Amino acid sequence: MVSNRERWEAEFGSSRLRGTDATTMSGIPVEPVYGPDDGEFPGQYPYTRGPYASMYRSKLWTMRMFAGFGTADDTNWRFKEIIKAGGDGLSTAFDMPTLLGLDSDHPMSLGEVGRCGVAIDSLADMEDLYAGIDLGEITTSMTINSPAAVVFAMFVAQAEKAGIHRSRLGGTLQNDILKEYQAQKEFVFPPRPSMRLVRDTISFTAAEMPRWHSISISGYHIREAGSTAVEELAFTLANGFAYVELAMQAGLPVDSFAPRLSFFFNAHIDFFEEVAKYRAARRVWARWMRDRYGAQLERSLQLRFHTQTAGVSLTAQQPEVNIVRTAIEALAGVMGGTQSLHTNSMDEALALPTEKAARIALRTQQVIAHETNVANVADPLGGSWYVESLTDEVERQAEELFAQILEFGDGSMLDGVIKGIDDNWFQGRIADSAFELERRFNQGERIVVGVNAFTDGNEDDQLPLLRITGEDEARQRKRLAEVRADRDGAAVAAALQRVRTEAADPEINLMPALIDAVSVYTTLGELMGAMGDVFGRHVEVPTI
Repeated sequence: MVSNRERWEAEFGSSRLRGTDATTMSGIPVEPVYGPDDGEFPGQYPYTRGPYASMYRSKLWTMRMFAGFGTADDTNWRFKEIIKAGGDGLSTAFDMPTLLGLDSDHPMSLGEVGRCGVAIDSLADMEDLYAGIDLGEITTSMTINSPAAVVFAMFVAQAEKAGIHRSRLGGTLQNDILKEYQAQKEFVFPPRPSMRLVRDTISFTAAEMPRWHSISISGYHIREAGSTAVEELAFTLANGFAYVELAMQAGLPVDSFAPRLSFFFNAHIDFFEEVAKYRAARRVWARWMRDRYGAQLERSLQLRFHTQTAGVSLTAQQPEVNIVRTAIEALAGVMGGTQSLHTNSMDEALALPTEKAARIALRTQQVIAHETNVANVADPLGGSWYVESLTDEVERQAEELFAQILEFGDGSMLDGVIKGIDDNWFQGRIADSAFELERRFNQGERIVVGVNAFTDGNEDDQLPLLRITGEDEARQRKRLAEVRADRDGAAVAAALQRVRTEAADPEINLMPALIDAVSVYTTLGELMGAMGDVFGRHVEVPTI
C-alpha cells in the first residue's frame, strides 16, 4: 500500500524547485516537509498543510503590494516603482468616489477624490493607470466591489486596446459584494441585483478568461470592522459557499468556476491564531466543496488566498513600531501558507504610504523570503500540539456559525447569508466583537504598545506624510471634463440605453454591454446610474 509520504514524494518530485540552499545558517540540511509517513502532507486533501506539495520550495508567494492614490498617472508611477523594487504583482486601491460608483465631479465626491486610492472615472483613466505595464506578464488585483463589473469592463477594454487579448489577462477582481453589507458598507444596489452582477462576471470569466479569478472572497474587511478570527473565517467561507450556490443556480457546473475562486484574509497580530485560521479555512473549504457541492477537480477543493497585514493593528503613536507589527503579521501569513501577500506601511494609520514607507514594507517580505529560511519547509508548524489543537478549535467554532446561517436559509447558504444581512445578524455579531475588543483595550486587559502602555516616545516628531491636495482633485476633474467633451455623445446615450434594457432582463449577461459602453468612454457614474434606474438603491435599516 502506498503511504501518504510516497504520494507526496511523487508529487513533490514533479515540481520545478527554486534554486535554494536548503540548509540552516549552520549548514544543517532541512527536508522540504516533516511528519509521519501516514500523516497528512501538503498538497493532499483536505489541504490543511497547504494547497501544493512543494509550497515555497517551488515558488515563493507573490509579493503583491497594494497601491493607489491621486490620479491614474500618480498611481502608474507608484506601480512602476513597486515593480522596480522587486514586487511581482500589482494590487489597485481605488478612492472612495470610485468605490461608491461616483464620478469625480459628483457633489458627493468633493474632498474625497484620490484621497484613499486612485480616482477612475472612465476608460481614459484606466489607460493611464496601466500605461507601460505589460498586463500579459504581470498579474493584477483590483479591490473594487459594488462597481466591480464596470471597473472590470474598463480593465478588459484597455488591455485589448493595448493589444493584450482578454484570455491572457491574469489577476483577481475582488467583487465580493456580500461583505460590503456585512462590514465595509460600500454598497450601491440591493443585495439580489448586486449578486446578479457577480454572477455575470463569474460566467463571463469562466467562458473567456481562464487566467482570471472572478471573485476574491474577502475576510479582510470583516476583520477590520472588528470581528474575531473565527468570525472572519466563518463569514468569509459562508459568503464563498453562497457564491458557489449562486453560480450553480445559474447553470454553471461547480468545477467550471470553482478553481478560479480565491480568498483574501487578514493577518492580525495574534500569531498562532492567525496560522490556525488559515489552516482551518483550507480544511473546511475542501470538505464542503467535495461533500456538499460535489466538486471533483483538485483545484476546486484547494483554497488559495491573498493576505494583507492588519490595518487596524497599526498605531498613530510611535509609527515606526508598526514595522515590527507588520513583520510579525506577515510571518504569520507565510507560516500559514498564503499565496500572495501585501505588507502595510508604517505610516498608514496617518495617511497613504510614502514611497519610502512602501519600500520598507516590501523589504519586510523580502527579508522573510530570503533571510529567515522559513520558506524552505512546507507547513513548518504542522504537528505542533498547540497549532493543531488551535486549528481544530477554530474549525469547530466556525462550523457552529455555519449551522446558524444554514438555519436562516432553510438549508441554503445563499439564502441564509442574505437573510442574515437583511436581519443585521452579521452586522450585530461584528459590532459586538468590536465592542468587546475595545473594552479589553480600555481596561488594559490587552496591551497595545504606545497606546495604553509604553508611551514614552509618543511625543517624538511625526513621519513625513503623503498629502493629496485640492490641486490633485482639480486635475482629475479637468481630465474628466476633457473626456466628456471629446467623446461621441450619441454613442454614449445608446450604450446607456442598452445597459438599462439588458439590466431589466436577468437572463442576459451584462458584461458585453458594459465592455462596449466603457469603450466609448461612458463614465463609471453614468453606468452605475443607468443600472440604478433598474436595480434601485440599497439603504441599510438598522435594527433597534
